[in-house]
Amino acid sequence: MRQVKLIPVLLLCVAVLFSGCGASKTVKGAGIGVGAGGAVGAGIGALAGNTALGAVLGAAVGGTAGALIGKKMDKQKKELEQTVPDATIESVNNGEALKVTFDSGILFATNSSTLSDASKSALRNFAASLKQNPDTDIRIIGYTDNTGNVDYNQTLSEKRARSVYDYLMMQGVSADRMSYSGRGIHDPVASNDTAEGRALNRRVEIVILANDKMIQEAKQGTLR
Repeated sequence: MRQVKLIPVLLLCVAVLFSGCGASKTVKGAGIGVGAGGAVGAGIGALAGNTALGAVLGAAVGGTAGALIGKKMDKQKKELEQTVPDATIESVNNGEALKVTFDSGILFATNSSTLSDASKSALRNFAASLKQNPDTDIRIIGYTDNTGNVDYNQTLSEKRARSVYDYLMMQGVSADRMSYSGRGIHDPVASNDTAEGRALNRRVEIVILANDKMIQEAKQGTLR
């Protein structure tokens, strides 16, 4: 199991933000991130103020292979913009990864880890895109604002991330390519001193990364 983190919308990260009061849990799977891995990834995270997500992303593959991965990710980005219009989809890590962000509160009611009907519709469309693009790894990370008990928020973030993970799996997305983790109040993307900032910090991020198969095909020049 692994753990993942979040970073601001304009930073080097790839994910899908979902939310209410936070969300995510212990991730599963072995290697996470593209390219050179931990140390370089941590450097990316440090620049963004989020070392954990940087480690998840790892270093960009770069070169011709990175350009091929970026082209593939850009195609999925355009698909998601059509099928999940309420979300903001961003290219990150030099275009080699995606971050999809939903307005806070779309997934869950206050203090709940039960998915709303509206969120299920959005996640069904998201799952359909993931199944059409099988050569990616998915990291689901939950966050909360700093209101209330720290331990409670940690547990809530884990339960919410797990709810997203379970629902995507129910929609046919392979568990082998997904992981989830909860970060609770940690790694805010905005100030918790305002209602607007707290709303931004209550989120679930889903990071979409090239898996080993895609990376190898890109390096061999056979990725289409």
